[in-house]
Amino acid sequence: MIDIHTHILPGIDDGAADFDESLDLARAAVADGITAMIATPHHANGRYMNDAAFTREQVERLRESFAAHKIPLDLYIGQEVRIHSDMFDAWSAGELATLAGSRYILLEMPSSTVPKRMLEYIHEFTIMGIRPIIAHPERNAEVVQNPDKLREMVDAGAYGQVTTHSILGGFGKQIERSAWQLCRTGLIHTLSSDAHHIHRRGFRLREAYDRVRSELGEQFEQCYIHNAEAIIANQELIESPVTKTRQKGKSWRNILNFFQS
Repeated sequence: MIDIHTHILPGIDDGAADFDESLDLARAAVADGITAMIATPHHANGRYMNDAAFTREQVERLRESFAAHKIPLDLYIGQEVRIHSDMFDAWSAGELATLAGSRYILLEMPSSTVPKRMLEYIHEFTIMGIRPIIAHPERNAEVVQNPDKLREMVDAGAYGQVTTHSILGGFGKQIERSAWQLCRTGLIHTLSSDAHHIHRRGFRLREAYDRVRSELGEQFEQCYIHNAEAIIANQELIESPVTKTRQKGKSWRNILNFFQS
């Protein structure tokens, strides 16, 4: 399994506090069946600034530590970039990192609202050949109240990423319901842990995939697994299935044809 959203780098945001915690998280990831992950420290969220060059240095240091401790886990660079008005200036200055050097960038909205210029930002990134992945939209209050807000983003060229703890109830019933609703309606394209701490906010990725297969079926599970792999490989993501009550014939046929080929 591949985890595209983690806070494993030591001491630079609200994730792992030091190298020991980073190594503990890495060992827990391996025990969960994770073979590769992307380190996505918070960037430009009003509290943490982890630009691309600095983050790359931290990833290299942690890779060396994995090797020294014989931890079989591949680590890639990324960021969780908070939406902000200077984002494209930051991009031009080389301060933003895509996920594993791919065409995909992980964007974080505020927890309470959808930014007014969100669709414009998505459009600008797609013009540049960069595809935004929206981090944990199920935890955004405006999306919870109006899921069509996320549909507008997906229609504009973005993808949705749900968090393991959301679908497993770790953030409460309302967010759990929101997460499953977004999955069922085809607005989620990949699943990741957003792991911060081995106990308080661990991985639970295998458990979450098992739950997806049980609740929604193997097509959903395989879609999310495939898309995590595609991000690392810089390949096209496939559309998410939808449940039968919300089928869109063409998208559903495409997903079935993919897994039957």
